[in-house]
Amino acid sequence: MFPVEKEVLNTILRELCIPDIGSATIRQICSVASELEQVSGEKCVHLEIGNPGLPAERIGVECECAALKKGVANQYPDIKGVPELKSAGARFLKAFMNLDIPAKGIVPTVGSMQGSFTLMLLLKQRLETKDTLLLLNPGFPAQRHQAKLLGLRTQQFDIYTYRGKALEAKLEEEMKSGRITAMIYSNPNNPAWTNLTEEELQIIGRLATKYDVIVMEDHAYMGMDFRKDFGSPGEPPYIPSVANYTDNYILLVSASKIFSYAGQRIALVCMSPSVYDRHYAYFEKFYEMPAFGDAYIYGVLYCASSGAAHSAQYALAGMMEAAVNGELNFVEHTSEYGRRAAIVKQAFVDNGFHIVYSMDGDAPISDGFFFTVGYPGMTGVELQAELMRYGISSISLPSTGSEQEGIRVTVSMISEDADMERLRQRLESFDANMKQLRGDRSAATAEVTEKIVFA
Repeated sequence: MFPVEKEVLNTILRELCIPDIGSATIRQICSVASELEQVSGEKCVHLEIGNPGLPAERIGVECECAALKKGVANQYPDIKGVPELKSAGARFLKAFMNLDIPAKGIVPTVGSMQGSFTLMLLLKQRLETKDTLLLLNPGFPAQRHQAKLLGLRTQQFDIYTYRGKALEAKLEEEMKSGRITAMIYSNPNNPAWTNLTEEELQIIGRLATKYDVIVMEDHAYMGMDFRKDFGSPGEPPYIPSVANYTDNYILLVSASKIFSYAGQRIALVCMSPSVYDRHYAYFEKFYEMPAFGDAYIYGVLYCASSGAAHSAQYALAGMMEAAVNGELNFVEHTSEYGRRAAIVKQAFVDNGFHIVYSMDGDAPISDGFFFTVGYPGMTGVELQAELMRYGISSISLPSTGSEQEGIRVTVSMISEDADMERLRQRLESFDANMKQLRGDRSAATAEVTEKIVFA
């Protein structure tokens, strides 16, 4: 029965060898929630993991099944990607982003997780003087862990106070040493759901060119800024990108969220021609392949997996082709997350919470896959732990590199009315108990003060 006693949660953390819930990984937090469900006999409200909360796109499933029936399962896929997917990827980027990226630079990976990890390895090697990754925080915690595993130095800052023109001076400060090899961010942002403005993208692009920094732009939630309709292929508005302002870019485009195809682990690394074709002396010596793109595909990616699953490549190709042809409106389909976010946000606000990252320039952030909340007088880690006692599982903002206090809320798993009601009731209970506790403390303080006055 929620809320559980603090010692119950502490015992679970000890048993799972988690010394600090605030630094636990998302999968560890899921394990804690699972144990709490066993102890309490009730379901937790899962706000921690971004599993797609929509069915996989039917076209992808059909294309994958067709490929398997044709016999691709016994064949190694071409490491650089099957021609159908490379062509579909190029058409997709042109239709929805108005970008011209040749098929040669479009490479399938086992999800964007593999894409970012393998790219970080190569970016660390490209120039001896460049050994540092710049993280635009808050960000996806796993990418921070990837850099740590690779021994890649990092610099980072919280974008919260550096929006608009303030971003330029901050990036100059971070990049002027010349040691930054690359920077990474997601847009829309995970966890804040902020979207970089055109002014901010232009600043990033200009300074990336000036300081020879390669920008890794993660489009895990492509088109999900629902304040605009990005779902019409070949028509503006087009999905914003730093690629409009620099040639030093690599885009990560995943099927996991935009097509609800997370289980098949398929994504694309999309390199600009300038990035793909640039030669490096170290690559020529170490990989015997001077070009960045060749070293990536045949030197790094081959060793990592021997290619992305054959059938999944055909699935992604089919979904992208259907989207380009106007047969699959992935933006309309994923707009369900915006509807859920509006309801869940209101439930938090009604119970004493506030939105932490709330604005893009002069406009409130979009409703979408994530948002962030804080509660008065509590740090992010304190809030995360206390909500866990109430059967609400989340991750803290500090674990994402944020300097703000609060938690990340993922709405993908809040799919039914019962989930909404369970969350609402537990937030009401949490808020009421917090207010009572503070009232008791205030009363005790007043009593002590009164005694001192009488004395």
